Amino acid sequence: MTRFGRVVFGVAMVLFGLLYLLYSRGVMPAPGPPWTAETGAWAWLIGAGFVVAGVCVVVKRWARAATVLLAVVFLLRVLFTFVPRVVEHVRDPGPWTSGAEVMALGAAALVLAGELELSNSMSWESLVLVGRFLFAAALVVVGVQHFLYAAFIATLIPRWIPGHLFWAYFVGAAFIAAALSLATKIQGRLAAMLLGVMFLLWVVVLHIPRVAASPHNGNEWTSAMVALAMCGGSFVLAGALLQPER
Repeated sequence: MTRFGRVVFGVAMVLFGLLYLLYSRGVMPAPGPPWTAETGAWAWLIGAGFVVAGVCVVVKRWARAATVLLAVVFLLRVLFTFVPRVVEHVRDPGPWTSGAEVMALGAAALVLAGELELSNSMSWESLVLVGRFLFAAALVVVGVQHFLYAAFIATLIPRWIPGHLFWAYFVGAAFIAAALSLATKIQGRLAAMLLGVMFLLWVVVLHIPRVAASPHNGNEWTSAMVALAMCGGSFVLAGALLQPER
């Protein structure tokens, strides 16, 4: 599961990078939340950074350094970009959602960095522990938002699926339950596996059709890639929870 999650997570990073690079060439629409539409040299730098880091993760060459760097960048972005926005606009769901997504990606990168280290030292094990709790915290934020904004989330569910409002609440409850499982390690591996399957189903059932219907909408492209990255991160967590206690 760790290998599968690592590859999926790395592919998502490459896709993030390609989105920026192609956007800078005018080929793709501007990236949507949680990213910002940088231009010029910044777009090239961000795009190249994502691509290089993603390739390193996929081929498992300099992958530990790449995941540590990704984790640092993601978590610093949460701290200096989204936390001030949340404090300033506490009732605005946008910063909460984007900040939770970026924190979850940073948490997954931390767990993967710890799993790639073979020395079993306490410092690397701590990365897995911190990453697991940060991922769980991000799930709580997103889960609560599913209850607060259930009516809006229901509109995102494909029409052919019945019971839109039920699924909005159900997924919110699932996120919170998964967060508790990951934090306490009670059925944590199962929770992480189910999360990975759920995000993968979202990519196929929800996001790919939405991207196909609105290919010039950068929000749809980015949302699909975030779901793919969350899928990979969930399986990385499942793999980490397979390891015996040290």
